[in-house]
Amino acid sequence: MRSPVFTGACPALITPFNSSNAIDYDAFGHLIDTQIAAGVDAVCVCGTTGESATMSIREHIAAVEFCVKRVNHRVKVIAGAGSNDTSAAVYLSQHAQDSGADALLHVTPYYNKASQTGLIKHYEYIADRVELPIILYNVPSRTGVSFTAETYKVLSQNPKINGVKEASGNFSLLAHTRFLCPSDFYVWSGNDDQVVPMMALGAKGVISVASNLIPEVMVKMTRLCLNNDFQAASQLQIQYMDLIDTLFIEVNPIPIKAAMNLLGMNAGALRLPLCDISADNLNILRQSMQRMGLL
Repeated sequence: MRSPVFTGACPALITPFNSSNAIDYDAFGHLIDTQIAAGVDAVCVCGTTGESATMSIREHIAAVEFCVKRVNHRVKVIAGAGSNDTSAAVYLSQHAQDSGADALLHVTPYYNKASQTGLIKHYEYIADRVELPIILYNVPSRTGVSFTAETYKVLSQNPKINGVKEASGNFSLLAHTRFLCPSDFYVWSGNDDQVVPMMALGAKGVISVASNLIPEVMVKMTRLCLNNDFQAASQLQIQYMDLIDTLFIEVNPIPIKAAMNLLGMNAGALRLPLCDISADNLNILRQSMQRMGLL
């Protein structure tokens, strides 16, 4: 029987960039240490929030290597390795494996809009060429394609596919997946505003954008759920709904980087085509943070 890669809270780490638009490894290392000190159960590097789409292959590999070395086995490291080119996904996966990562996160191929059969072939091809457990990543709002529960059922038979980060917002899909798939095909929330309801349906935790800013809150929320105290967890989810919503007032990771910079957390700039948050939305974000006592 497979064990989950992690249970609880995992930040989808931002990637800090310096004034030269290169990775700011000092700030990155400090962020990793801060998250671990807050009690997170894993970290995810080079995902959507980490702006992996604008990283070169060399940068991507270097960022994963740095993260693995900085974490130094304190928590699990999940390396983003997804691509709409299956061979490129294998290449990134093998490098992450060689770096010492604990697991891989693979988003559905974007732009190509693969069929369900294509998705199965894509993931089985990757799984045949790596030893690490794979977490699928379903985020149709970005990729234009979604898994079906029936496709999850097929992929769940592969022992290297550990589960899925579900960011579709589709609770019917989640319920049908839990019905069709074995109990050791695990689910994690990919949406900070749905952690508690998803964990009530059996999710094992969250891969979280908000954790970059409020790691202690996301750790507490998931641990309450894992301890079956859904009433207290629900209160925490509701308490932070305004802030979580505001962290997505523009496309991620624009607001989370803005919020971190407001707190002096040195998140740095964004890479084009992403750009700075608008003045109006920055004001809304600042007000939300003030209401939560962060500023």
